[in-house]
Amino acid sequence: MTNKLFEPLTLPNGTTIPNRICKAAMEENLAVQPGQYPGERLLSLYRQWAQGGAGLILSGNVMVDPSALTGPGGVVLQKGTDLTPFRKWAEIGKAGGGQFWLQISHPGRQLYKSMGETAVSPSGVELNLGKFSSLFAPVRALEVGEIEAIITRFADTAVAAEEAGFDGVQIHGAHGYLASQFLSPLTNTRDDEWGGSLENRARFLMRIADAIRARVGAGFGVGLKLNSADFQRGGFAFEDARQVVEWLAGKGIDFVELSGGSYESPAMQGNPQDEEAAPQSSTEKREAYFVDFARDIAKVASMPIMVTGGITALSMAEKALEQDANGFGVEILGIARAFAADPALPNHWQTQYNSDVALPEVTWSNQTLGALAVMALTKAQLERMAKGKTPGDGGSPLMALLADQMRASRRAKRYRKWRAVS
Repeated sequence: MTNKLFEPLTLPNGTTIPNRICKAAMEENLAVQPGQYPGERLLSLYRQWAQGGAGLILSGNVMVDPSALTGPGGVVLQKGTDLTPFRKWAEIGKAGGGQFWLQISHPGRQLYKSMGETAVSPSGVELNLGKFSSLFAPVRALEVGEIEAIITRFADTAVAAEEAGFDGVQIHGAHGYLASQFLSPLTNTRDDEWGGSLENRARFLMRIADAIRARVGAGFGVGLKLNSADFQRGGFAFEDARQVVEWLAGKGIDFVELSGGSYESPAMQGNPQDEEAAPQSSTEKREAYFVDFARDIAKVASMPIMVTGGITALSMAEKALEQDANGFGVEILGIARAFAADPALPNHWQTQYNSDVALPEVTWSNQTLGALAVMALTKAQLERMAKGKTPGDGGSPLMALLADQMRASRRAKRYRKWRAVS
């Protein structure tokens, strides 16, 4: 079959990305404090990615509400934000010829206690991470008026992103964040119009999509990151994801990125809580983690499907984009951690260089701690790149985790000080 990896793709909004490789979102936690703006270190990081050859670059979480950050170094963009640093960020991110979109997000209950805020969610269901549960903020259920206000915040952030010069926004509806919490019957036990049936649980996400598309230009991109499944028994399942994608027809969505998991079940790192739903018996299965799900969902999708889930080898990337006999398949390939190891990955793959990226692995028996260590190793690489250095391998998992916790503590202290006077 034809190798589509370096073919251009025209999106439903009429714009074209130069190839099918997307630098998928990774949380950088490099915002300038106070204010939570993109600063020189974040710009340095994206300067490298922009010149690396990706057809599409997605930012890490950009928060729609200053009281709800996924991490203390998160960027905040809301109505009234000074767009000067964002314009510079957009210019740098697009300098290599690819498109640059902001991933916009609200963590809901996945809010660290160190942030000093109360978390909100559809039903006030607390995270269950065993002894690590105490790391997270107390949770309360959202009032209806607050739900409407958050929907407006997502649209406000999209409008600001367009004004700043970004090519689009991606709504984060996966990985256990707020939109994902509305979708899951484990975290949404409401009995009003926002809970109960899948149609009601999907209302929050659908309303966000409608609100954004109604306020941005026709050529501005609107994407969605969606769990193919939560990989928790009784949670949001593959059949639910398929139905949600069908319902998105006609809403002006330019692509759907499929991933999976949450803090409780980190399937995006290959450690699902429900092992039977996602066997990991081989390297190929780990790399193709969500590809089979994506190919099936593509059969009912009215927009391109993107898949993200641990692909590090050129051969697997090429295979992931193969289509079936009826022309259904994945159109965009999202790659995250491999971009932390090699920011010029697409350029290198075009010359067959670094065709199998070596990533640091953590084999600790405690999956929650191991997942945190994997994220810490990746952040250590991003920190080096932000200083203009080569990524390295992240170093010792334990030392990376300790260093990340120390940075997070310092940033959380500065964040709380800013919130106290903002």
